[in-house]
Amino acid sequence: MGEKGRPVTPTEHAASSLPAHLRRYVVDQDWESYTPRDHAVWRHVLRRLVDHLRDRAHESYARGLEATGIGTERIPRLDEMNEKLSRFGWSAVAVRGFIPPAAFTELQGRRVLAIAADIRSHEHVEYTPAPDIIHESAGHAPILADERYAEYLRRCGEVGWKAIASSVDEAVFQAVRQLSIVKEDPGATPQEVTHAAERLVAAGAAAARRPASESARASRLYWWTAEYGLVGPLDRPRLYGAGLLSSIGEAAHCLTSAVRKEPLTARCADAGYDITEMQPRLFVVPEFDALFDVLEEFAAGLSFRVGGDHGLAEAERAGTVNHLRLSSGEEVTGRVAGLVEAPRPAGPDLKTGLVRLEGPVLASRAGKATGRPFVGPGLVAFGTDAAIAPGRFRVELPTGLALEGFSVDGREVLDLRAWAAGGALDVPGRCLLLLARSVPSVAGGPSDPQAWDRWFGALESFTEGDGESRARARKRAALPAEVAELYATLRAIRESQPIEARRIDPLRRAAGRLPSEWLLHAELDEMAVLTARVARR
Repeated sequence: MGEKGRPVTPTEHAASSLPAHLRRYVVDQDWESYTPRDHAVWRHVLRRLVDHLRDRAHESYARGLEATGIGTERIPRLDEMNEKLSRFGWSAVAVRGFIPPAAFTELQGRRVLAIAADIRSHEHVEYTPAPDIIHESAGHAPILADERYAEYLRRCGEVGWKAIASSVDEAVFQAVRQLSIVKEDPGATPQEVTHAAERLVAAGAAAARRPASESARASRLYWWTAEYGLVGPLDRPRLYGAGLLSSIGEAAHCLTSAVRKEPLTARCADAGYDITEMQPRLFVVPEFDALFDVLEEFAAGLSFRVGGDHGLAEAERAGTVNHLRLSSGEEVTGRVAGLVEAPRPAGPDLKTGLVRLEGPVLASRAGKATGRPFVGPGLVAFGTDAAIAPGRFRVELPTGLALEGFSVDGREVLDLRAWAAGGALDVPGRCLLLLARSVPSVAGGPSDPQAWDRWFGALESFTEGDGESRARARKRAALPAEVAELYATLRAIRESQPIEARRIDPLRRAAGRLPSEWLLHAELDEMAVLTARVARR
């Protein structure tokens, strides 16, 4: 039961099923706060899209709208969507704008759609840089009706979650998020918009000066498939990407000769994109089953699959929190801060003999923390899976490394010293020390995200005080009561049966005083056509 003994709603159930580190990104949809103009925006965009996409989208699109609880007349309630999505093994939760990519991909890997609760303004009906409920629900949800595509989306989320992200990826994410906020905020000043745009340019320039991270490349693969993908024959493809299915401008533009169509391969992960422009080229997959081949080819080269020197070097270059899965069965989470090559390799893909991790570090097994985080640095020495017993120890490894010190509990060591080829190595006197024969996997983020978030995550909800909430409040406040009433009255007339033409004229006179409310005038013109048809019958 929910609050005060009432039944738990489908959306509350979906949110409560999530671990705490993901649940803190979830917000209430607050459906009642959508304005009459918000519903008019939804109706305007959805009716145009559905009509345009009837013969252009993948065959699962039209049946998927109804199958996932999405109609054209008003913004859907997530409870309605969740009742339908549960039949496919999926669910949806509301979030506010952009959430961290790791959270988004982990949710998707759990078969949960993150639905941005906000809706684009009437000034941005053709395209919005900010995530909104049109894109997230009417774009992503319908194609889930195709079982194979739904499974691809889940696996794509898993791969994106395990890919290693860099510190510049975080800078780009925060810059994109801020720009999307100010562009949808009617209270934002021109200076704020300019500053946010320049911030994104600077973040992008910093990212361009270094090789793209695994996470950035995974995002590109996702972009060219789940967001902007085409399916079918190269000369007659159909739309399935959410960015195409939710953008009037892109949906009309993408099948024209102005857009170059190329066969989809794993190399699309090397193709950058500009979120502020219509795409000049798109990739076509012959059928959804072929998506799995592309994803597998891409994932085969990632550090969570490869491990060894490749994975360790990727983690060191990234400068972010990642985790090493060791041959001993243990995992260790931290920032890889240094690699020492051993005199003799530990294996064919492992010349590294010693890995230093910047603290704090967290040890785990099977993705579950085995204790509290260690606040100091960590060391992993390769060559054996043997554990270190508490007390004074000396270990000589097949790689040519030797270590000695005092083990407090089999992990924490004091008075540590190390040698290689007769020379002393610079190692911390106190650290968390683990031994392993090899490192089969190096993956993005912590091995136990919930434990890591509990100790080091944000102390407050991600959404508290966020710009998205302020922008949403300003958008509501910027809608004059007179305008809201006109939209509401028009909706009531449309939903009444029969529609009475005499009720339209007073609205037209009132709307005449509001020439900038183009959407209201468009709704009135549509209503006039409907009433004329009724009169002719």
